[in-house]
Amino acid sequence: MRENTLKTAWAAGDPTIGLWLSAADPVTVEMLAGVGFDYICLDTQHGLVDYTDAVPSLQAQTGSSAIPIARAPWNEPGSIGKLLDAGMMGIIIPMVNTVAQAEAAVAACRYAPAGSRSFGPTRAASALGPGYYGDANAQIACIPMIETAEALENLDDIVKVDGIDAIYVGPADLSISLGLPPGSDNEADSFQDAISHILAACTANGIAPGIHSVPELVQMRLGQGFRMVTATNDTGAAVAGARAHLAIARGEGATGDNSMY
Repeated sequence: MRENTLKTAWAAGDPTIGLWLSAADPVTVEMLAGVGFDYICLDTQHGLVDYTDAVPSLQAQTGSSAIPIARAPWNEPGSIGKLLDAGMMGIIIPMVNTVAQAEAAVAACRYAPAGSRSFGPTRAASALGPGYYGDANAQIACIPMIETAEALENLDDIVKVDGIDAIYVGPADLSISLGLPPGSDNEADSFQDAISHILAACTANGIAPGIHSVPELVQMRLGQGFRMVTATNDTGAAVAGARAHLAIARGEGATGDNSMY
């Protein structure tokens, strides 16, 4: 089975930088897949895509060194299993707030005896190479999201759940849960303390800390110790590029808002 180079990098303490897909036009995905990101994540929770977009998106990434992952619509074994069967090599699971929910996320990503994933890798077995069944549990990345005050309260126990490879911070929902406006970062002590807590808990338990971000914050996040940082998304990058090109065309210089939604 294909090596999950994200897990290899995390085990070595190396950083990985990713691209978020909110849409999934195969031609666009094919072009973006060659840019050089370490992973490409298809967002089936808030993105304008669903399972029927997953297979064309994966096919468009054929030959790319980027590891294909997806954010599941919810912590539900059926949708997680289908994304894995399509050929995803990692799953980000939203709103994991308790130990029981973390255990359910792991179970959905692993075959027995480590979990309860149903066997039927319709595309994955051929797309990811021979030995899929024997290697899948070791190569698939299970990545619960920490994005609420409740999750923070339970974090020290959540990160002890066997089978978690990374924790992914959703800064917007985390901010909202802490009574702050949504955003990629927040100066409030409660938010900064939460980030420090997550980093410390992950480090202490050998788990890669990850976070949703924007280009301007990536180097800061890497400096803080995050090892999985999503730098931009397809729609945000397209709009930022179009604005910059329009500014150049109008003789105004390369300006524009590079922020994600």
